[in-house]
Formats: sequence, structure tokens, C-alpha cells
Amino acid sequence: MAAKKGLHKKNKHKNGYDFKLLKEKYPKITEFVIEKFDKETIDFSDPVAVKEFNKALLAAHYNIKEWNFSDDNLCPPIPGRVDYIHHLADLIGDEKEVTVLDIGTGASCIYPLLGIVEYNWNFVATDIDLDSLDYAQDIIDDNGFTDKVELRQQFKEEHILKEILNDDDSFTATMCNPPFYKSAEEARGANRRKSRNLGNNAVRNFAGNSNELWYVGGEKAFLHTYLYESSLSPKASKWFTSLVSKKENVESLQASAKKLKVLEFKVIPMSQGNKVTRIVCWRF
Repeated sequence: MAAKKGLHKKNKHKNGYDFKLLKEKYPKITEFVIEKFDKETIDFSDPVAVKEFNKALLAAHYNIKEWNFSDDNLCPPIPGRVDYIHHLADLIGDEKEVTVLDIGTGASCIYPLLGIVEYNWNFVATDIDLDSLDYAQDIIDDNGFTDKVELRQQFKEEHILKEILNDDDSFTATMCNPPFYKSAEEARGANRRKSRNLGNNAVRNFAGNSNELWYVGGEKAFLHTYLYESSLSPKASKWFTSLVSKKENVESLQASAKKLKVLEFKVIPMSQGNKVTRIVCWRF
């Protein structure tokens, strides 16, 4: 199989997908497997197939047996999500007792699951949406991770760290996959474009509730709020990190970081296939 371009060297999916293993460990995926160019794959424009495929990856490679949440919530792609975890592990280094703050964990609770399985980290995971937290708690409990993850609800959607941090919090790192769009309208427009490009009725493949998809001001505003609020609690975490989709937002954030007396600012490039993104990291 062709190697997946750009994935971390520790990523279990860097050399493609073993469908024989997936079918063995998660038999339900069999009904979604198709032949294309003499290779087994799935129809990535079919949201049901995509969700079952990611369930198969979790079952086969991470022993995650229960991963159930509403089709209205985002279904995260496992290879890209675990890449963030591996890059964060490189950043953290040889820390023994690691506790990570996952901002906006979503109904899938994907970063805590992967961080626990791959590195035995502990997590505090936050979200605005109570329904998402309910799904996340069920996933945590069903997989036996109740003692590894604490969930907290953020009641004020304009805040990221404020109102969620406790005075005695001391995290090894924070992580975040910020909302991309500026409004519900912008998110819906992008959703329609993706559906047309894929040809099929693939809207639900790009589903997500409002908190997952958009933040007033978009990714840039979210990141700058996150950076500013981290400066108000600089000792809450050794590292603050986030995925950043738009390259121009990195330069803007770095300029603001200097003004806020950030000690170190790093950018870690990530890519999967043709998709390029990056992790920004800063500490005080």
C-alpha cells in the first residue's frame, strides 16, 4: 500500500489501511467495503460508511469498542487526530505524569481516547454543548476510562479558558481543534460546496453542531481569544497548543504572542494526503 503522505512516523495509519484486519476486528465494515482500482476502500462521500470506517479503525488499532454519538455531530478522521497526539507527545518529551486539557472535545471525545490508548495520559475535556458531553461521558464509561477523563462544561461561548480553569489546575499541555467558520451561514455554504464536489448527498459527512463548526469571528478570533486568555493564566499549562487551518492566522497569532510576552512560539507542520495544516504551540 502507498504510504500516507506526511503522517507522523508513529502513526499506525502511515502505510495505508489493512482492510483484512478491519473486517476481522469490526465485521460491520464489510458491508461498506468496495473495490476501486483493484484495491479495497470505502466510499468516502458516504457519511455512514465514513463513520463505520472510523469505528473500524478504533476497534482494530486502539481497542475502542464503543464509540457512539449522534449523526448531527462531527465524525473526526482518526489518522489526522492521532497525528496531533503524536506531535504533542514529541513536544511534551519525557514527562511522566501527563495531564492534557482538551478544549472542545465534542461528542466523539476523540483526543482523550487516543491519548489514553497511545500514551496513558490523563485528560480534562471541555465543551459548551451538554448533549455532546453526555455522549462523551458514555463513551468514556463504556470503554473503561472513567478514572482517566474529567469532563467540564463551558457555559460562556465567548470564552475558551476563562470560566473553565480551576485555581489549582496544572496541565502538561492544552490542545484544541478550533471552529473554522465565522457564522452558521458560512458553515452551511461550505457544507453545500463540499456536497456538490463529492457528487453524492454527503451533507451529513460534514455535519456538526454550531459550536463545533463556527465561532463569532471565525478561527482567527477564536485563536486570539485563546492566546489572550492563556496570558491571564500562564501557569495553568506548560504548553498551549492548537490546530490552525489558515496559514495567515499563524502570522497574526505570532505577532500577538510577542506583545503578550510569550517565551517560546513554535509551529509544527502536519499533512495528510493533500491536506496541509499545522499545530501552533506557545508557552510563557
